[in-house]
Amino acid sequence: MMKLHQFHLSGNCYKVRLCAHMLSLPLLLVDVDMMGGETRRAPFLAKNPNGRVPLLELEDGRTLPESNAILFFLAEGTHLVPSDRWQRAQMLQWLFFEQYSHEPYIAVARFWLKFAPEEQLRDKRHLLPEWQTKGNAALGVMETWLGNKPWFAGDEFSIADIALFAYTHCAGDGGFDVSVFPAIEDWLARVKAQPSFIPMEHRPQ
Repeated sequence: MMKLHQFHLSGNCYKVRLCAHMLSLPLLLVDVDMMGGETRRAPFLAKNPNGRVPLLELEDGRTLPESNAILFFLAEGTHLVPSDRWQRAQMLQWLFFEQYSHEPYIAVARFWLKFAPEEQLRDKRHLLPEWQTKGNAALGVMETWLGNKPWFAGDEFSIADIALFAYTHCAGDGGFDVSVFPAIEDWLARVKAQPSFIPMEHRPQ
């Protein structure tokens, strides 16, 4: 069975679990004490020199970091990756957007406001206005796109939607008001209505 080295409340880890669940792919969850520095110690760095989760470990010992690369690995050849060349390129466009324009602000604000100790947050509070401005700009781009389209890659749900859902649905933890983006709110509801959807808090029995 594949192993997912993860921090359960990380959106980047959640997107992998959500994709795997939708594809009925079993994962052995290996919780990593990210807050305690486990990802920066030698045993973990031997698996991922970048020292981050999620990290997918295959049965043969190969390891794959980077959440969106993991999504593509799991979903290639399935209904979650468009077969049309143009739509597949759109999917990649939004995967890149999520990691470059969305996650660095929305996820980072969430981390510091929800998980970081107060004494550490004090040193970062001056960055909150920039995170809010750029995060809301990313949400604005998504809102415009979703104004007349149901999904981010063609007319079907794909891993682009999974990637963007992961941190958008909990953006409120980072101080973002998603209610001012009605098209995003409708899209979030469509994602939650997908077969085999699981919330972030879900853990296999």
